[in-house]
Amino acid sequence: MIIELNHLRCFVAVAEELHFGRAAARLFMTQPPLSRQIHLLEEALGLVLLERNSRSVRLTDAGRVYYDDAVRILRLSDQAADHARRVARGDSGQVTLGFTAVSGYQLMPELLSAARAKLPGIKVVLKEMVSVEQVKALETRVIDLGIMRSQFATKGLAFCHLVREPLLVAMPATHLLAKRRSIAAKDLEDAPFVMYSADGGKYFHDRITALLNAAGVRVNFMQFMDQTHTIVALVRAGTGVAIVPASARELCFDDVVFRPVWTPDAYADMDLAWSEDPRSAAVENFRIFAINHFAEVAKRR
Repeated sequence: MIIELNHLRCFVAVAEELHFGRAAARLFMTQPPLSRQIHLLEEALGLVLLERNSRSVRLTDAGRVYYDDAVRILRLSDQAADHARRVARGDSGQVTLGFTAVSGYQLMPELLSAARAKLPGIKVVLKEMVSVEQVKALETRVIDLGIMRSQFATKGLAFCHLVREPLLVAMPATHLLAKRRSIAAKDLEDAPFVMYSADGGKYFHDRITALLNAAGVRVNFMQFMDQTHTIVALVRAGTGVAIVPASARELCFDDVVFRPVWTPDAYADMDLAWSEDPRSAAVENFRIFAINHFAEVAKRR
């Protein structure tokens, strides 16, 4: 005979009540079926768990030991069922989230802080990647969601705009242009310049190249780097000036200043990306939460 959870529930009720009538009422059943369940359990175990007579019921030594384990098994069963329900609803689970280094300065901390309060049952695993790497990681399911710079339409992926931020000129605090409130295109003519690389920093490389070309500005490229924090560090070292997203101010280099660029077209967009194939409920809940979170942030700014 296979011992079922119902046998354990009946036994635990009797063990706690030490009275078949009260235990039966607690389980919303009559006494004869309850007695039958206890008999079947004892028969399956080959043990006497309860000693009963017309006046009392008490646990045997074996019954006391079995009671502790039965309670533990029932608790685990309830927890397993609850966990499965939470996973099915998307209240529990794991989300692997890709993000760019720049989004880690401000956007990611804000999002994760809000998610801990609203989605405490979802574990977020972070993967720092440049945008091009995130596209590949989404296609191969290495990540579930990606916070990345805007991409051209990519088959099998969907995108939602999250944030737009201005591009700023970064320069040493001692630079002659640091006294200006904003930077004109002609101010950068032939200036030493630290640029994003065409591979790892493709989005910013293309955006900044387009701005410089549209203004007819020729700069002197000194270094090409993938990451914003490295570019700002080189600016701080006096290697040259650079154009970077406004979130770079979160790096808090005291001796680097940031000034607006000459055109309103100088901005960078950040998107949330995901695979259009079916996703887990936890991923879907986090995706919707992230979109709504950034929409609320945009309203407040």
